[in-house]
Amino acid sequence: MLAPHVKRIGYYLIPEITLLDKYTRWRKVAELLKLSKEAKTRLEWIICYYSKAQKNARLTARHFGISAKTFYKWFNQFDEANLRTLETKSRAPKSIRQKEYTSLQYERIVMLRKQYIRWGKLKLLNQYQQLFPDDTAISSWKIQCIIEVSGLYYHPIKQARINRKRCLSQKRKKITDLKKKQVTGFLLCLDTIVIYWHNQKRYILTAIDQYSKIAFARMYAKKSSFNSKDFLYRLHYLLDSKIENIQTDNGSEFKKHFDQACLKLEIDHYHSRPHTPKDNPVNERFNRTLQEEFTDLGNLTDDTKLFNQALTEWLVLYNFQRPHQTLGYMSPINFHCKYHKVLPMYSSSTKY
Repeated sequence: MLAPHVKRIGYYLIPEITLLDKYTRWRKVAELLKLSKEAKTRLEWIICYYSKAQKNARLTARHFGISAKTFYKWFNQFDEANLRTLETKSRAPKSIRQKEYTSLQYERIVMLRKQYIRWGKLKLLNQYQQLFPDDTAISSWKIQCIIEVSGLYYHPIKQARINRKRCLSQKRKKITDLKKKQVTGFLLCLDTIVIYWHNQKRYILTAIDQYSKIAFARMYAKKSSFNSKDFLYRLHYLLDSKIENIQTDNGSEFKKHFDQACLKLEIDHYHSRPHTPKDNPVNERFNRTLQEEFTDLGNLTDDTKLFNQALTEWLVLYNFQRPHQTLGYMSPINFHCKYHKVLPMYSSSTKY
């Protein structure tokens, strides 16, 4: 009977401590080689197999929950001198199919695909044969391969984003291009105040004459160009159709129906520069005054009808009685009535 610290390998008696050092060395080499987690697991299969006296492959496979076929595969592949043999090899084919189209065909198909992005391969094939009848080697399969390689597919979300950028990049009149004149009605500045009240949104459209500081405001339940159009018509009526220019920001409420109303009323529409509040300082200051002297004093409600009734009374006070420091402590109406007659002759101010 052998001693507990001796192990028989063939005709030789080897101390058990030597085998333990061998398995430890394998694990250390695996760490130095930075083997993958899967390779280290397979190494443990081999160590478990050798460390058992019976050396039973099926018992080892059953212990690790793998099939005997899998164990034999890696056991036969294992090389003690090269532990990288336990790594998973690439399954990519050694020889791949080469493209069967020429560079000229590729350029032509890409050109047609960009021109007709919604056409399928059969329609592109028909168009290709009409444009290049000498090329008889082209096929719909080659066209499909070229489309896949070039990645020329129609993306509706991406196209919508591009269309939006094109729309926003259209030439607009900037307020910096307007030469301002000290005349009532020459330039009215518009803006929108967003109000949150009882988990609801309300929108207050505001307008103020840059010169006389005559102001108007109205609350709406929705922010839309249709409501902005309604606001513009009301403003146009209150000022007796004497509006030359309108200044707004680039918000969506000042598009479509609002622009159509400006064209119909023959009012030039100018835009503030993005992220530049100093382009519209008069209206920004009026918004602050409206909030400090009206909404913050308990007059806020989500009922647009009641709010607009109270707002109208405050606007009468603002325009007819409230002194303005920039106007020499005169009210906007008094300032307008006193000084608009002494201004030089101007079409928007001589009809009052």
